[in-house]
Amino acid sequence: MPDIEQVEKRRLVRDMPLKNLAHLGDAVFELFEREKEAHCAANVEGLHKKVVARVNSREQARLLNLLKPLLSDDEQDIVRRARNLKPGIRRNVEQAVLRQATAFEALIGYLYLTNEPRLQELLSKTEGNTTERL
Repeated sequence: MPDIEQVEKRRLVRDMPLKNLAHLGDAVFELFEREKEAHCAANVEGLHKKVVARVNSREQARLLNLLKPLLSDDEQDIVRRARNLKPGIRRNVEQAVLRQATAFEALIGYLYLTNEPRLQELLSKTEGNTTERL
């Protein structure tokens, strides 16, 4: 049975504005990618290129599709709700992609605040799975 404190924390996080969770999730995902690449990049320019290739709307939307079959009901609910947010206007990315990327970021933010082991588990599923390397 889940700890009462943990249940209360999840409830408080679920009540946060989804845009705030997405904002936090974007930073968490970028930090995850920077840390991972810092260990293996030969130089800063190489590090930057690899991180930028992963921390963008199209790649985040693709990674969300990769993770969807693994998500719990609560995680799917966060994704569904965040995907329905109206995205900001960007001329070079389709709205559907922006919505998926926002949903991915909100999921990352939610897990960062509520269940870091689960966050690490899901992020590990994305490692080595990039369009750049395929």
